Amino acid sequence: MKELIRTLVESFGPVGFEDEVRAILRAEIKDLADEISVGQLGDLIAVKKGSGKGKKVMLVAHMDEIGLIVTHVDKRGYARVAPLGGVFPLYCVGARVRFATGQLGVLEVDQREDTSKTPTLDQLYLDVGATSKADCPVKVGDVAIFHQRLESVGGRPAAERLIAKSLDDRIGCAILIETLRRLKQTPHEVYFVFSVQEETTSVGARTAAYRIDPDLALAIDVTGTGDTPKAQPMAVEMGQGPAIKVRDAGMIADPRVKNWMVQRAQAAKIPYQLEIFRLGTTDVQAVQAVRAGIPSGGLLIPARYVHSQAEMIDLGDVENAVKLLVELLKKPIIMSNE
Repeated sequence: MKELIRTLVESFGPVGFEDEVRAILRAEIKDLADEISVGQLGDLIAVKKGSGKGKKVMLVAHMDEIGLIVTHVDKRGYARVAPLGGVFPLYCVGARVRFATGQLGVLEVDQREDTSKTPTLDQLYLDVGATSKADCPVKVGDVAIFHQRLESVGGRPAAERLIAKSLDDRIGCAILIETLRRLKQTPHEVYFVFSVQEETTSVGARTAAYRIDPDLALAIDVTGTGDTPKAQPMAVEMGQGPAIKVRDAGMIADPRVKNWMVQRAQAAKIPYQLEIFRLGTTDVQAVQAVRAGIPSGGLLIPARYVHSQAEMIDLGDVENAVKLLVELLKKPIIMSNE
């Protein structure tokens, strides 16, 4: 699974330009699903058909990653950029970027009178090694991702941790593939949705949900942690199991969905945590409001330094997320308010 994660996180897939990632995922699932289709906006949807006596379940992980789009090139060949998704300027100074062509560049900051303040994205410029606008290899409208390889950290195999760009949410994509691989039997009709454009509008998940009209939906994504020095208090730590969503900045998880997930985790003795995240949301914020409403929740991987070029996760949390998803899907779904 680690090599699959490496392939996914090192691929090119900024918001709205997920083609390369979709091709990788489609090759991985071609022999695992009963049906595979691509939505009008680019979502990849794989269906696992069960006995027909269960529910229609939608699992969604997004393919896209944050990135940059070129807005201007000056006469010396330096480019200015705008964000695709939640790009933090503090993480950008000195960062390398890569375009679809393989062209590399480095982000630097303008000379400023007050260097005590964090620069804005407007104060950054992109140097691609050009000497003039005429020989600049990038143009207005070209998009780039942050350029970073996957690396392992941690002293023990049992506590292996990975750092990379775009673990948000390629790790969710990897979890869906591994769940599809391990789910031998299910009474449900399960839709594995690899969505587009979550980092901006969640339009991919929204339209996929309208098409599928599921009985319930789960986002498989990352969340923050409260286990770093002076972190905002949060009852989620890396290495303590996947987090079951209670609420975030955009939604409240359906209590019936949350309770069902907790009860299954407890019965199977799978470690879990409860997530209340104040800073962001997931695709199911949009999904839950589709049609007449869809009971929705989430299973999240605790991650440090989200939206940086060195997002960090614990592989133990990933393994337990897969185990819990299989446990949730192999049996009838019974949801209650208690």
